Amino acid sequence: MTAVTATGRRLETSLYAAVKRHLETLGYEVKGEICGCDIVGIRPGEPPVVVITELKLTLSLELILQGVDRLAAADEVWLAVLATRRGRDRDRRAHKLCRLLGFGLLAVDPARQAVEVLAEPAPYRPRPNAKRRSRLVLEHQRRQGDPAEGGSTRLPILTAYRQRALACAMAMAAGPVSTKTLRKIAPDAGTLMLRNVYGWFERESRGVYRLTESGSAALRGSQVGPATSGIAV
Repeated sequence: MTAVTATGRRLETSLYAAVKRHLETLGYEVKGEICGCDIVGIRPGEPPVVVITELKLTLSLELILQGVDRLAAADEVWLAVLATRRGRDRDRRAHKLCRLLGFGLLAVDPARQAVEVLAEPAPYRPRPNAKRRSRLVLEHQRRQGDPAEGGSTRLPILTAYRQRALACAMAMAAGPVSTKTLRKIAPDAGTLMLRNVYGWFERESRGVYRLTESGSAALRGSQVGPATSGIAV
């Protein structure tokens, strides 16, 4: 056993006393290393509670897989990790994942012998967000083609809004254009001109707009083809 492994084991077992104490205050008789489970707590007349302790600064896939394996042996499984200030154990998405899988999640501070319950092993289903779902569907419907590869990072995404703005910019390449004409390209052209998110447009006269220098540069730098010039909402 290497020094690193030995140290890790000692730190992992340091979680035991705090978790055992926590379960005992809830009325469980607690014993360690039972049939491959780090901690097993049992109350008379109730199914066993299995708590798996593993020292991780962040919640790990290995720990979650151990929890999945223990589900067949107990009705209630808790995952226990070393408490951190900014680790994965503080990530609300991790809490939701544990609840979705049916696990409880404990953050253990061995120095203070303190245990914090971060997630309960209760049935959980995320509440649908109708507004977010609507935005997702609308963006999918409005975007022309498939201009952004999934998983791309550090690259500007050609959103449906940007596509429509580029289409308006292309229409202005030869000179100022009225919003009435632009609405044939993008029905929300008036809003596009007023919001001017990218700073590409400026007002020439009432209801008429022209490209700014940054708009011309964006147009030169983009690859706007026939598909974008006929953008629909």
